[in-house]
Amino acid sequence: MKTKDHTNQILESKGIVLFDGYCNLCSWSVQFIIKRDRKDYFRFASLQSNIGQDLLKQFNLPADLEQSVVLLENSSIFLKSDAVLGIVRKLKRSWNYLYYLIYFPKFLRDAIYDLIARNRFSWFGKKDNCFLPEKDISYKFL
Repeated sequence: MKTKDHTNQILESKGIVLFDGYCNLCSWSVQFIIKRDRKDYFRFASLQSNIGQDLLKQFNLPADLEQSVVLLENSSIFLKSDAVLGIVRKLKRSWNYLYYLIYFPKFLRDAIYDLIARNRFSWFGKKDNCFLPEKDISYKFL
């Protein structure tokens, strides 16, 4: 079983992505990130998990953030489009060029993010059970 100290050690050297474990789009996104994570940088936890909830409390975030991906890096918190862009910045090949979208106004980026987040279940579906990783990548999940 992974302890809080273990999680805090990971926070010092890795980026942690918190995601909605019931959302098909979110689960697909996690798999997308894993395949393109050039330096094995990211670790993952569902927002619904005990560790996910503990991290939300630790960073004084509300427990009901299911409509936002959260990126925790060092002592920084990134939400919505900032989190997405922080993630793509670390991906291999041309995906990291999407980070230049950071220069678009945040209110526009977040408006698009919110539109997708509000409609993600009707557009992409919802799982009955929280996403579980395959055994070969389970070390990436807290």
